[in-house]
Amino acid sequence: MASPYSREARSLLSRFKPSLERLKCSFVEERSRAHFSSHMDQGEFSKWRKLDSRNFGLERSMISLASWIVLKNLRAKGFEAYLVGGCVRDLLLNKVPKDYDVITTAGLKQVKRTFQRAMIVGKRFPICIVTVKGSVVEVSSFDTIAKESGGEKVKVHQEPRGCNPRDFLRWKNCLHRDFTVNSLFFDPFVNVIYDYTDAIMDLKSLKLRTVKPAHLSFKEDQARILRGLRLAARLNLSFSKETEDALYSLSSSVAELSTSRIFMEVNYMLSYGAAARSLILLKRFRLLDILLPFHAAYLSELVHRQLGVRSSILMKLFSNLDQLITCDRPCADSLWFSYLRKWGKK
Repeated sequence: MASPYSREARSLLSRFKPSLERLKCSFVEERSRAHFSSHMDQGEFSKWRKLDSRNFGLERSMISLASWIVLKNLRAKGFEAYLVGGCVRDLLLNKVPKDYDVITTAGLKQVKRTFQRAMIVGKRFPICIVTVKGSVVEVSSFDTIAKESGGEKVKVHQEPRGCNPRDFLRWKNCLHRDFTVNSLFFDPFVNVIYDYTDAIMDLKSLKLRTVKPAHLSFKEDQARILRGLRLAARLNLSFSKETEDALYSLSSSVAELSTSRIFMEVNYMLSYGAAARSLILLKRFRLLDILLPFHAAYLSELVHRQLGVRSSILMKLFSNLDQLITCDRPCADSLWFSYLRKWGKK
């Protein structure tokens, strides 16, 4: 099934500038949307890409002061440290990151000792919350993630050939991430982006694809289903065929999540400027019936009466809300909750 946002997606910002002989990319801005355009042959892509971030318009000056201080202090202690995940993705798309994540070879206790204001939180997947100059940076450890993988070993045929220990450490970490676009590492000290999952290609083609086979990935963590819809809505991405099929077949498993986890994911969907598109995707993958049954019934009635869902007053309210908020300045959850509560009574 084609994505309802495929046309909108084509108008996203394109960001890659011509620079490398084999990597001819350009970046242009158009009303806060981004898309990647490239003249490079798909066969030129290597699984072991180390790309000059400056060729993609990503420079050290673009990252937050707090994240730079965290990276610099960890490096001064002799540890490897990188920006990772969604913040790298958003910077490439010229969007303001919701937060900055750092991953390091230091253990979490070592991270905590490095900074005056730092605390370790979380039980299953602990991280260190570091506060610098009033801003929060979330720091995870390669060591913690390796332990949480349950001692999972890489088979000989899976281990890439010719990679050094640092490459191997980053690559193995990628295997535990949800979507390829969240698996990029950025080293601002040497202006290098590490891409081991063809994430740049997926950003270029505006596709959302899981790192592991989609059915396996969503069965491991049902919350990835909601995160996938949220990413697609916020970035105007379409789904790979495999990811889309898994979303349809496993969407009902979201009901197994705790109420608090569901609320957190829904809050991310509705508070950060992509509420209307998120609701459309929730309806498309039959999740609205599980999460918001009254509103699902209301929108279904509009469809039955051959009235446009997007033209409904509820959707217009959320569309107007999306115009007023941004990722770095989200609305309070009480606002979107009041919208839903009002229309849930109708």
